[in-house]
Amino acid sequence: MRGDLMTPPARPYSVPDKIEPNLIRVLAYWESLKRSRNDMPFWDDVNLSMLPDLSDKLMLIDVFEEPLRLRFNIVGRELTDRYGGDVHSQFADKIEIRTPFQYLLSQGSAAIEGRAPTYYQHVSEKTAAPHESGTYSRILLPMWGDGHIGMLLGAAV
Repeated sequence: MRGDLMTPPARPYSVPDKIEPNLIRVLAYWESLKRSRNDMPFWDDVNLSMLPDLSDKLMLIDVFEEPLRLRFNIVGRELTDRYGGDVHSQFADKIEIRTPFQYLLSQGSAAIEGRAPTYYQHVSEKTAAPHESGTYSRILLPMWGDGHIGMLLGAAV
């Protein structure tokens, strides 16, 4: 088959056509923050108080370059409770991987590299270990600042 007839591959962690209503609201808020024709909003425009009923499900993650690292800046109470501990100010590569942060590093990397929203859905198996239990969906949205993607707005429901 000729290369120009091939459909481009889907990006990792692509946002599907149908997602949870609360994640749609977070995505719509992120879209509303874009200035002019920019692909993404600036991180200093985000105001979590604009989504007061979702504040327990929201997170802001700082992005550091070279090497790429993600640090939890703000983490909603529901996410902290589900995780079973406070991750505020911790780097994502230094915490124990469990609900609701499975595959967060790779999803975050995909959002940064792809410069686009990403989505992950975790479906717990009946035989899952306690730290892996819980079905949830998560969206990560890149935000620009200081000449690079400086933050991710996220939500898990």
